[in-house]
Amino acid sequence: MGSTGDKMKGKANEMIGRGKQGLGEATGDRDMKARGQGQELRGKGQQLKGDVKQAIKRGVDDV
Repeated sequence: MGSTGDKMKGKANEMIGRGKQGLGEATGDRDMKARGQGQELRGKGQQLKGDVKQAIKRGVDDV
């Protein structure tokens, strides 16, 4: 997957995770809230992966 795909997938996971956290908070479901936190972190990691790929590609293109 390219850098843009990683960033988009990461953003989606981050948003879904935030939604799960909100749902867990609203319903008092600690497991749902924890799953949401995990998914949000996974999304942030995917976005970072996309940023790194993009930086590497830019560096290689500049050489």
